[in-house]
Amino acid sequence: MAGNQKFPSDLLLVASLVILTNIFVLVPVLNGSFIRTALGLPMLLFLPGYALIAMLFPEKSGLEGMERFALSVAMSVSIAPLIGLALNYTPWGIKEVPFLTSLSAFTLLTLVIAYIRRMHLPADSTFEVSFRVLAITLISGVMGESESNTEKKLRIILALSFLILIVTGAYVILIPQEREPFTEFYILGNNGMANNYTTEYIRGESGTYIIGITNNEHRTMDYTMEVRLENKSLPLPENLQHIRLPHNTTLEEPLEITPSVEGENMKLEFLLFNETEKNVPYKDLCLWIKVGEEV
Repeated sequence: MAGNQKFPSDLLLVASLVILTNIFVLVPVLNGSFIRTALGLPMLLFLPGYALIAMLFPEKSGLEGMERFALSVAMSVSIAPLIGLALNYTPWGIKEVPFLTSLSAFTLLTLVIAYIRRMHLPADSTFEVSFRVLAITLISGVMGESESNTEKKLRIILALSFLILIVTGAYVILIPQEREPFTEFYILGNNGMANNYTTEYIRGESGTYIIGITNNEHRTMDYTMEVRLENKSLPLPENLQHIRLPHNTTLEEPLEITPSVEGENMKLEFLLFNETEKNVPYKDLCLWIKVGEEV
């Protein structure tokens, strides 16, 4: 690249968008704005692929504008899952900050290599983008006369597919999708894990379980709970008999059970009722316990 040539405007624009995306995602004051969403979509669907294509094809010849544009989208859609897969085998896991950092680092690194490759090419053979004619190029690429009817049809299909992709992505991101309401009901052992439950008792001996309820019903819920041993109700503390829980809230409370009868393979049921149905359990869990004789 000749010394009097300016820095490639397309590479500069991509790098700027990557940096802006990081700012609007990582800065707490800004990450709740609409701009974060507007920047996040191209970060996932276009920028990494464009940087990679710019690195692989620095020359004017080889790829036309429409083909370069389409490959950028296709490569971006492939790069993001691969980075997520790689992160899954690291201590950081697939989380927002590690994923964004890795995707940004990949994009910026490929931009640097693309710049270096362009710098070593003659000025007249280096790929460059004229943003002034970009819109005209895209429109003419779809509506203009092609070398064949097949090529023109392929261009139209490509443009429509990309438009559908953008509209669908924008709809998913911008329109909140309300999840199906549900309640999570679980029991933990006295170690706070879903194991090591007390299942063997001596008559008169107590065992402790942790009762967990998570309300994802999109409204405040009033629950009632009952614990039965062989279809006979056991006493419960008041705070577990009637439970009022706001949306997106979890309750975890210890519950001490003292079986009063002896037997083997006895069914210990934990029943949760919602506010609309008092006779049929909304959620139910059970353990099989053994109660032996007193020593």
